[in-house]
Amino acid sequence: MKVRRYKHARRFLSFYKNNYQFRPPYQILIDGTFTNMALQYKINLKEQIPKYIGEEVQLLTTKCAIAEMENLGSDLYGAMSILTRFKVRKCPHHGKPVGASECLLSMLSESNSHHYFIATQDPDLSRHLRKIPAAPLLYINFNAIVLEKPSMVSQKTAESKITSKLAPSAEEKDTLKKLKQRFLPQNERKRFKKKRPKGPNPLSVKKKKKKQSESNVLNSLPGREGSKNRKRKRRKKKLTSQVE
Repeated sequence: MKVRRYKHARRFLSFYKNNYQFRPPYQILIDGTFTNMALQYKINLKEQIPKYIGEEVQLLTTKCAIAEMENLGSDLYGAMSILTRFKVRKCPHHGKPVGASECLLSMLSESNSHHYFIATQDPDLSRHLRKIPAAPLLYINFNAIVLEKPSMVSQKTAESKITSKLAPSAEEKDTLKKLKQRFLPQNERKRFKKKRPKGPNPLSVKKKKKKQSESNVLNSLPGREGSKNRKRKRRKKKLTSQVE
């Protein structure tokens, strides 16, 4: 299972590399729910995340995420202390902190142009992240860190990008049209229709049965069988001598 988990992580990372230009060191934004889960399962995030990803990473958080943990009280002091060890990334909520989920979503905006990973256990935040293309999601399942499979939105956006790259641009289409007009003869520009058989395939059509002649029909009637082969018998008259 461990080997399979690492293989999945490599495959998902290559998807983000090839389609969305993610490059190491990977920037991972972490909230308090993730550090709290890591504390429960005694996971050292600074050691385990780079080992799982397989490349250099930067563990980040925001002031809003730290402020949220501080407001939740002393029960989450351990999770908050872990969160404060990470580098703080500037968010747009200067002096007016918001919830951690709202803050992290604002960091990604609509396209995640800064190529952030999000590490969270918040189900509502995870649901919103799946609607954003190129938003890698990390979570903890029991005692293991997991990189979620790219969402359908990410996959469809990547497919449309590939299609648009392969399709010729308007300038290329115009150039091709001019080259055809210049080098191709006039008779070769016309598109000939493919010749198709006008009638049905003679091999697939059943042969028509020959119509019976009237005489054959009459002969086939009951009581007239063998009438054709009958020979007319001549009856000989008996000559009798008349005695006067």
